[in-house]
Amino acid sequence: MSDSVLPVVLVHGAWHGAWCWSALQAELDQLGVPSYAIDLPGHGLSPLPPGDLHGDAACVAEAIDRLGTDVVLVGHSYGGAVIGEAALHTNHVRHLVYISAFVLDEGESVVKIGVLNGVPEEPLTLLGAARSRSDHGTLVLDPQAAIPAIYGDAAPAVAQAAVARLNEQPIATFVQPATGAGWKKVPSTFVRCLRDRAIAINHQDLLAARCGHVLTLDADHSPLITKVPQTAAILARLARQQP
Repeated sequence: MSDSVLPVVLVHGAWHGAWCWSALQAELDQLGVPSYAIDLPGHGLSPLPPGDLHGDAACVAEAIDRLGTDVVLVGHSYGGAVIGEAALHTNHVRHLVYISAFVLDEGESVVKIGVLNGVPEEPLTLLGAARSRSDHGTLVLDPQAAIPAIYGDAAPAVAQAAVARLNEQPIATFVQPATGAGWKKVPSTFVRCLRDRAIAINHQDLLAARCGHVLTLDADHSPLITKVPQTAAILARLARQQP
């Protein structure tokens, strides 16, 4: 592997798995950028039981340490909370990339972020798609309600295939506080998604202000699926340590 190209480690958001990065990884291959997508515990093909934010972050940090090289660490949506926490537990993260993702400070959780207090969201659809399974301590998404919220720009067949693979999401991942802020330790980039119906753009802007660099895509919540060449180009530049 060339020293001039860092591998990219990809962390999915809530309800998803490593599968959601497949099209993006194929594009990164064409650009000569190695990538690794991680199944968080209890998601995708992971044999581990689902856990909480700290357990998810430990999984990511351990995977990076096994690689034994510096990486660009990318988180989508809830995955932003994971990468910020994971960066506190490994010295191999060169750059953090938040794709319409949660950028947490110490003591904050996904559902309790200081800079968002009192800031109303624009009309969204994702919360209406979530259903609690109190017997499991999880949230599930109504598949048809999730499509416009997460995959608004996707072809119908692509969206249907995606929602068919969604997992239950432990409520603990949303309420457990971060132990620190990886973005204060590592250079970071936030990718805004202008037509996101899961995280409102005004909330994205407040989270993005915590990062060193901010980029924008004219995209829905999942540009890793619906704006693949554009997203891959951003990650390829960072992997080559270019501005």
